[in-house]
Amino acid sequence: MNDQAKEPGTRDKILIAAATMLGEDPTARLSVRAVAARAQVSTGSLRHFFPTQRELIDTVVAGMNVLDIPDDPINDQALTPAERLLACLRLMLAQVGVGERARQQWGALYDAYVVSPPSDDEAATYRALERMGRYRIERWLAVLVEDGAIPAGGIEQRARFLATVLTGLMTERALPAEPLRIETETETLRLAIHAATTAWTTA
Repeated sequence: MNDQAKEPGTRDKILIAAATMLGEDPTARLSVRAVAARAQVSTGSLRHFFPTQRELIDTVVAGMNVLDIPDDPINDQALTPAERLLACLRLMLAQVGVGERARQQWGALYDAYVVSPPSDDEAATYRALERMGRYRIERWLAVLVEDGAIPAGGIEQRARFLATVLTGLMTERALPAEPLRIETETETLRLAIHAATTAWTTA
């Protein structure tokens, strides 16, 4: 009975440790040993709840997907729908930073996923994080659809388009940029938002 009472706490510790590691470093491997050490539990305990690394990653990302962002701009009715979405996308851009911080993050991504073929678990980690970012955008678009602010339909495709634009802007931030390039991000985002929030048709 005592062991059963402790199990939920142990599982939560594991998930919190893994989510924290991903928050600190999106390229974190989330190996069983590293997560167990961070959670201060045995590898056996971790394996009890998550027999495979992929199960752990999927559970962590699923949990992060449903977390609400404090003061989420998408709920700010004082802004126009376009301005609400712009503020949301800027939150995602802010995660990569600028200058040296952006270079370090993209350097880590390159080392982890490009310089050599990633393992199946590493590829699964990246795809899970990619889905998480896209899902966040889908939720924002869904709110605007529910508000009647943008036409319905094609949310997944719109989110993928906006995520691709963000990836391009994040990459630019890591490269030697002209002084005005960061300032033109707003113009680029506004154009992308206009394209993604007008009537959307799929072939």
